[in-house]
Amino acid sequence: MINNIENAAPVWKSVMVTRHLPEELSGLETLCKNLWWCWNDNAKDLFRAVDYELWHKSGHNPMVILDKVSLKRYKELAKDKEFLAQLDEVMTDFNSYMAAKADRTEPSVGYFCMEYGLDTSLMVYSGGLGILAGDYLKETSDMNINLVAVGLLYRYGYFTQRLTPQGNQVAEYKPQDFLKIPAEPVLEENGTWKIIQMRMPGRTLSARIWKVAVGRTDLYLLDTDFEANSPEDRQITHQLYGGDWENRLKQELLLGIGGVRALRALGLRPTIYHYNEGHAAFAGLERLRECIQEEHMSFAEGMELVRASGLYTTHTPVPAGHDAFTEEMLGNYIGHYPSRMGVDWRTMMSLGKIDADNHDEKFSMSHLAANLSQNVNGVSMLHGKVSQEIFADMYPGYLPEELYISYVTNGVHYPTWASKYWKELHAKVFGPEFQTHHYDKKCFEGIYSVPDNEIWNVRKTLKKELVRAIRERLSDPVVSAHYTPRQVVTIKERLREDVLTIGFARRFATYKRATLLFSDLDRLDAIVNDPKRPVQFIFAGKAHPADGMGQDLIKQIVEISKQDRFLGRIIFVPGYDITLAKRLVQGVDVWLNNPTRPLEASGTSGEKAAMNGVMHFSVLDGWWVEGYKEGCGWALPLESTYDDVNYQNDLDAATIYTKIENEIATTYYDVDEKLKFSPVWVGYIKNTIAQVACDFTTNRMLADYCRQYYEPQYKRTQELSADGGRMAREIAAWKQMVLAEWNNIRIVSCSQPDASYVLSQNNMLKSEVVLDLGRLKPEDVGVEILFTTQDAKGEMHIQEVEELKMVRYENGIATYVTEVLPEHTGMYQVAKRIFPKNPLLPHRQDFPLVKWL
Repeated sequence: MINNIENAAPVWKSVMVTRHLPEELSGLETLCKNLWWCWNDNAKDLFRAVDYELWHKSGHNPMVILDKVSLKRYKELAKDKEFLAQLDEVMTDFNSYMAAKADRTEPSVGYFCMEYGLDTSLMVYSGGLGILAGDYLKETSDMNINLVAVGLLYRYGYFTQRLTPQGNQVAEYKPQDFLKIPAEPVLEENGTWKIIQMRMPGRTLSARIWKVAVGRTDLYLLDTDFEANSPEDRQITHQLYGGDWENRLKQELLLGIGGVRALRALGLRPTIYHYNEGHAAFAGLERLRECIQEEHMSFAEGMELVRASGLYTTHTPVPAGHDAFTEEMLGNYIGHYPSRMGVDWRTMMSLGKIDADNHDEKFSMSHLAANLSQNVNGVSMLHGKVSQEIFADMYPGYLPEELYISYVTNGVHYPTWASKYWKELHAKVFGPEFQTHHYDKKCFEGIYSVPDNEIWNVRKTLKKELVRAIRERLSDPVVSAHYTPRQVVTIKERLREDVLTIGFARRFATYKRATLLFSDLDRLDAIVNDPKRPVQFIFAGKAHPADGMGQDLIKQIVEISKQDRFLGRIIFVPGYDITLAKRLVQGVDVWLNNPTRPLEASGTSGEKAAMNGVMHFSVLDGWWVEGYKEGCGWALPLESTYDDVNYQNDLDAATIYTKIENEIATTYYDVDEKLKFSPVWVGYIKNTIAQVACDFTTNRMLADYCRQYYEPQYKRTQELSADGGRMAREIAAWKQMVLAEWNNIRIVSCSQPDASYVLSQNNMLKSEVVLDLGRLKPEDVGVEILFTTQDAKGEMHIQEVEELKMVRYENGIATYVTEVLPEHTGMYQVAKRIFPKNPLLPHRQDFPLVKWL
């Protein structure tokens, strides 16, 4: 007889089953936790071989793959001799690569940035700044530069883009599963999570430290989204650039102050601190506090050491793009800092303001970064000049062109962006040094030895893969929601592998003029539907969720692409990310870029295209000013013809149409009947790789940073720190003395130039200045005469500068004289000025006192 059993509901209990790979496959676990795999094709091939279908479904995320592969499959792989040999080969390469990390030397660099675009498996980037930073870390790994990076780990990262049937952009924020990203908790010896703490209004903020291994380079990320913090503070690291201005301030405080404290908690004290954008400038303030509170320096002495070891890279070409906060907001969050540094509030405000007494002026993060850095650089030659104009107000005694602000033109990480087909081919002709990451860029000229048909076959293969990838993406109804099913079918039919393909993909900001191509739809119709020389355009990109005008541009392109005459000839592909970007820069024939001059700080998408032999067609702005060479692409003029924006847009659009019709399409379709391709076009591909790509790698970029900044600043920092900081104290004391006496300098006499001269070797322009220097010595003061001319806009440009020589000094009175013979005749504006002079200064703006006479 069966006993009566009460019919109860099931009792469920959560059980976590974690993966445990067979010992033979343990290398997979090691590899998936180091992003080295994402720029090494043999490692990617290895994970693809684990499970081809999962590789694609996971978005190429090894950690997801290893979690989802069945135990049965693991057992099969553990017995698969071919797979094990493949694994052994990859692990040998990886272990050999990583062993060189022990050889790293000074200078050591701490690198701070709000975002890093390393791989789609780690969503802590939004666009160009992050992709550049990610490429930079990979290059520091490859070149074995001693750098450690700091950033934030965002729960929701940046948004995922999808489009509605009307073409409206919808931003979807999907939380990252921190168990499936290549970041590992940093633990204390007792196994608890290593955290740092910061003071917030009425509370303490805690942040966990995560480590991301980027080859040999370590990236540490801070995360506040855990139970130790209030709901408000947990949101600090929810979204990249998310929330209001107060949340932005908290993010930047966490990055800067929290970032320095994280390095200290890890036992790391880099020699050089590189602030990649003004977001990171609070790191300099925290370092200044350390010097004063912990090293017992004065504020002035601490400033010398902090500045000597600080480098600020600005990426923003317009003043409005630089973050700034109200004095009231800063008072709530860092009101306690002045007392810790032994100064008053006004002194601290002067680090980020032009006028520290003006409470209405906002505190600029860019000014803070510049004041706490010995060097400031833009990210292209043109952007360096633009940055001199932007920061000119900080140095009123100097003309913008005199400022110490220079540039290092951005580059891209070749192993990440070059197709595996190109890498295989390049490896044969670039020479053995190329594989070591320490090479002469002339090795790129090896491409000229490759037969034309091999070049063309690579291009055909890559375009075929692009077309396949676009068709595959548009087969997903969620991705292609902006097209009807019938339109998708038509697009797939009309999208061809043998048609000249032009790509345009980037952030949709208004200055990038994404819709310039659509200024004359009838002319565009004739171009794309030319029966002999058709052209197809592929568009992709995101607009910031708060940028309504940028989103309108996307909608406009989508609407035009739906017109029957453009369907399948103009395509917008949503979901722009690193994976799609690679497909595009590798697969199109021409990369189009037409920003408003000079608002493109650098731009790197065209550089990525160049790595794959894709010609660039762009306004001469950003990097293309330096990169353009005839036979390697096409350019719109550097200077604007019209002040009226609409006229200029019409002219630029007409120029684009004309160049496509008369130069680009005609060359592409000038096919040799025997070869089945255009030999001139293949020549352009070779020129692009040999003459353009070679100059715009992160290899060249990092070498520039080391030569121009890291190594000289390391040397100076060591000199200032030697003997207990003797030189730092000496310079600080000298500056304080000069500052106290500066306004006491009295002009005894100053000769003025006549209105006109007939100059010769026997009749030179003579100038004399007599100064009462008070307590200052003659060697403390420099005197110079400047010859400038005015351009059409009324701006001054220096033609000649001549320093006067001190010829007599008695009882505090110094006489300075010179004789000048200008190189050219003409009308000059002539003036004299005096400035502090000390051979220990790194440059004039390090102590920017100036008195015009």
